[in-house]
Amino acid sequence: MNPFFNGSLYNLLAAIDLNLKDMRNQNFILLVYFFSLPAFLLQSINGFAQINESDTTKFQIRASLSGNTQKGNVDVLTLRSRLELTYAPVRSLVFKSQNSSLYQSFYKVKADNDVFSRNYLYFQPQHKVYPFAIAYVSSNYRRKINLRYFAGLGVTWQVVNRPNLVLKASVSTVYENTQFDGVVYNYPEFDGNKKIQVWRGTLYTGGWAYLTRHKIRLFYDAYWQPAFKNSNNYRTQYDLGVDFPIWKGLSFNTLYTFTHENVVVQKIKPEDKILTFGIAYNLKVKHRS
Repeated sequence: MNPFFNGSLYNLLAAIDLNLKDMRNQNFILLVYFFSLPAFLLQSINGFAQINESDTTKFQIRASLSGNTQKGNVDVLTLRSRLELTYAPVRSLVFKSQNSSLYQSFYKVKADNDVFSRNYLYFQPQHKVYPFAIAYVSSNYRRKINLRYFAGLGVTWQVVNRPNLVLKASVSTVYENTQFDGVVYNYPEFDGNKKIQVWRGTLYTGGWAYLTRHKIRLFYDAYWQPAFKNSNNYRTQYDLGVDFPIWKGLSFNTLYTFTHENVVVQKIKPEDKILTFGIAYNLKVKHRS
């Protein structure tokens, strides 16, 4: 059950056409596919490094899309897309958006149907310390999360911001609402609630470093989100990857992701580990001088 691209564009499109009838969110999947098509034509695959909001570039976009279809002894369909962008209408204000989606089925039985959108508004991100607002929306079919959203405010500290080395840390407070597909949890104190509403803190660190003369880039980030009133309700995630530039914005990369959600619906495992390999494309448009 190889989750990576191993067929032609024609075969993937044919498989999508045959399997869309089995998806509940047909319009959403088609929309994600349509907007991600340019990245697919570059044969982009999962995983990409972060875009730096403190860069003086006016507009940046980094996109990837992967797909896999198998028929015969194994029946698999996988569609995965990622899109990250920053837009600075003026130098003191930057909007940053990180988005991804995943659809996966085995023998026409849906295994994943997830969306993720994390959006920031930064004020004067070229400063050593700068504030931001965050809004987040997601769903996770495998973990039985129908909808999760939160919003809040925070502040970022640029520990190091050089062309060959970036390290940032941030702290924020958010209000979160999660709607689960279930009412029995691994912690009985949450039983009977389809919605869990909570105030959370977030501790985050991330950045990258060039290991050779701008040829190989190591990128990383990690966060911890505890609930203020319940020590059992926390989650954590970290990403570690390597970026190998190929040609004019095109790069090959590998990314390892670990996630742990401590409060889950009963029989759902709290941890996921994902290792991906692929190609990504990065475009920059600078401010006029």
